[in-house]
Amino acid sequence: MVTIRLARHGRKKAPFYRIVAVDSQKKTTGAVLEVLGTWNPSKKELNFMKEKADSWVKKGAQMSATVKKLTTKH
Repeated sequence: MVTIRLARHGRKKAPFYRIVAVDSQKKTTGAVLEVLGTWNPSKKELNFMKEKADSWVKKGAQMSATVKKLTTKH
């Protein structure tokens, strides 16, 4: 099953997240199928490719609760 979730990057105490489509059994920093956007919580910046995410959802991917919240909020 494919999940759309956050993958943490950045240095200690300065997180930076990528919104990725990934196999649900992989680690959060493991190999991804596609990068769909980024989230920078320190600057409150969200860059998200809605069209690509919609195509993954049509194929059966599930969005995590955090990604759903971020996309509806921004």
